[in-house]
Amino acid sequence: MKIFNIIKIIILTIVFQSCSSTTDTNIVANNLNIGHTSIVFYDDIRDRNIETQIYYPATAVGDNTNVLPGNYPVIIFGHGFLMDWESYQNYWEALVPEGYIICFPTTEMSLTPSHENFGKDLKVLASQMQNQSEDENSIFYNSLLPKTAIMGHSMGGGASFLAVENNPLISTLVNFASAETMPSAISSAFNVTIPSLIFSGENDCIAPAFENQDNMYNNLASPCKTQIKVINGNHCNFANPNFNCDLGESFCSSDSSISREQQQQITSDFLKLWLEYTLYDNQNSWNTFNNQLQTSTLINFNQSCN
Repeated sequence: MKIFNIIKIIILTIVFQSCSSTTDTNIVANNLNIGHTSIVFYDDIRDRNIETQIYYPATAVGDNTNVLPGNYPVIIFGHGFLMDWESYQNYWEALVPEGYIICFPTTEMSLTPSHENFGKDLKVLASQMQNQSEDENSIFYNSLLPKTAIMGHSMGGGASFLAVENNPLISTLVNFASAETMPSAISSAFNVTIPSLIFSGENDCIAPAFENQDNMYNNLASPCKTQIKVINGNHCNFANPNFNCDLGESFCSSDSSISREQQQQITSDFLKLWLEYTLYDNQNSWNTFNNQLQTSTLINFNQSCN
């Protein structure tokens, strides 16, 4: 029995080491447990606390459980106007089980949010989360790949442009129904030079693509950029039900003919492939992503890649 247990330990060690050493494909199996913790990061430059809800691959489901041995890329996600992080459960449930750590700052949730500060919060979190991998007192010690994505929805999508402007340390920018901000996300796009993916809903009446995401996409200086327009998709269905977002959308009569579940499934299918390529260097995922752009009848798209 002792010999059997020793053999099991050796096999598990080899598996974990091989998982953490490759970046050619997605390094972990899917259906991993989802752990959750909360960290208050401090930005000494602005004397500002940034409370952050974090979901990660874990040894067991629950709060403050151990991180599953391995190395994972980090996603920083900005919420929409008057929307809490819990509205984005669809993202952490889709991505964490496949080997991603996703962080939601809870700042700027008032009626008068500062877009500039929110963009800076996203930028600071990207840097400070990477520091966690070197902190022996952190549950994320030795658990992070040096790859980070900044993502966001609506206001958070606009703020994501502010966060990655002139910021080459970020691996990729992804956002959903991005709204114009102050300072201007549309103008900031001129200074974004990393691979970028923009999702739009063709029936979005809150942040219509022709006023928002189209201009952001056109201005991007990224060497590779893609805009995916979900046919009959709307603004709020990129997230889970949220009273404030859904109420706002009801006033402008967005007439979506696809369900929330359908819109999220379309989005997730393309998002996973993009992240597998940009954060895990999976060339096969990039090939599949481009093939699906050409064959899908559920989206329209623009793309420019050098």
